[in-house]
Amino acid sequence: MMKAIIGSIFLVIFMSGMWIFSSKRKHLLATLLSLEFMVLGVFILFFMFISLSSYFYSLVFLTFTACEGALGLTILISMSRTHGADYFSSFSLSN
Repeated sequence: MMKAIIGSIFLVIFMSGMWIFSSKRKHLLATLLSLEFMVLGVFILFFMFISLSSYFYSLVFLTFTACEGALGLTILISMSRTHGADYFSSFSLSN
């Protein structure tokens, strides 16, 4: 019963993150936040189903998640400095 509840919570969190990721295409910050929201859902699933016996794998997952968040913020800051905003429309690959 508990695994079904956690599975449904994961599904709601992950699907809402996917919906926000696919609908918010103007700002890079909204896209990064939706990606972090999806990672939170995956962490809940990972923590409850896989790492009940070992917490080492959840620690590794959190480490990679923190690195992914830091890289996303680095991209956001460099894009803000070079293009003046975090709009995807102001970002061009030809520059």
